Order: sequence, then C-alpha cells, then structure tokens
Amino acid sequence: MMGRPSTQYSLYLVLDPDHTASDPITIAAEALDNGVTCVQLRWKSATDRQVVDLARSIHQLTEPRHIPLIVNDRLDIALAVEAEGVHLGVDDLPLRDARRIAGESFIIGYSPEADDQIVDAEQAGASYLGIGPFSGTVTKSNAGPALRATEFARRRSLTDLPVVAIGGMTANNAAQAFAAGADGIAVASAILGASDPVEATRRLRAALPGRL
Repeated sequence: MMGRPSTQYSLYLVLDPDHTASDPITIAAEALDNGVTCVQLRWKSATDRQVVDLARSIHQLTEPRHIPLIVNDRLDIALAVEAEGVHLGVDDLPLRDARRIAGESFIIGYSPEADDQIVDAEQAGASYLGIGPFSGTVTKSNAGPALRATEFARRRSLTDLPVVAIGGMTANNAAQAFAAGADGIAVASAILGASDPVEATRRLRAALPGRL
C-alpha cells in the first residue's frame, strides 16, 4: 500500500447544526480562525435544500482559507456545492462508484466497520479513513462501543491511508489518539457544545503534536 499522509485532517471539525450551542456559521468561522484544518458538514435532520444552502455558506468560509469542506454521506450535494470532498459510511454509495463519479482529485473519506473494509479501502478509492469511536460520543447514537487506544492502534496498522480518530475526542485524550497512530482527530461536541468555541478550538490545536 502507498500511503498519502496529510496534515489537512489534523484538526477536523464535524459541524452538525443539531448539536451546536449557537449559530453554526459563526462557530465554523471561529473554529477556522483558530486552527481547524478541515470541516465536515453533517446534518441528518435537514432537508436537501437546507444542507445545500448551509454547505454553500460554509464553503464561502473554507475556500478562501484553502481548507477542505467535506459533505457527509451525500456525494451529489458535495459536487453541487463544489465542496472538496465527501465522507461515506458502509451503507452509503460504494467507494468505487464514488471515485468513478467524482474523479481522482476529489477527497473521499470513509468510515469502515470491519478489518477487511479497512484493508480494501485504499484500492477502492478512499482518501482517508475515520476510525472510531475512540471514546464515548454523544453526537452519534449508533457509533458502537469505544475502541480505546489499543484497538484503535490495531485497526490503524491495517492501512497506510491517513486515519482520523473520531468519537469523543477532546483536548484531554488527543495525545492518546496520536500516540496510537492517528493522523488527525475529528471533533464535534468539544467545539460545538463549548461555551467558548474559540478557546475550545485553541485548546485542541495546542494538543496536536508539534509536527502538525
């Protein structure tokens, strides 16, 4: 396998308006200004039009900063708003079909659930993997039991793709994830639910290894 390490996933914000303490556009802007390196828009309860409208607004923030915008689940919406990528799960559009449709330069994230899915992901077209939940999470009810560092490290060893640790990530456990081989951490409630998203983002940024 040929890996494609990237620092663009180092502090990865999963922006879910259903779990924000205030306006999601304001939170996104504050997070982007204080160290977030990638934004995924995940909004399960919204209509397609709502997702499109918010994605376009977020893209107006990310694009000038040269920070990728990833749309959760929906390749059609990601392409429509000219986002840089999509993030897919095992029940979504298959990786090979997504790669064929989107082209080689498009970012395709993937959340595998089994070892063979991790091993096969790069050949199937994934750009990076989201593996978790690393710890407990309150923003995804079907995430499954926490992996913790040892199991995360085992799964991470199965691929050379960049891997983002997701699920219950905070400034307090970020070091454990990076020590277990993560290339980045995906955060939701640690920023979205914070009383001060600016300070929360800065604390997370400070928790990243110096090389990131």
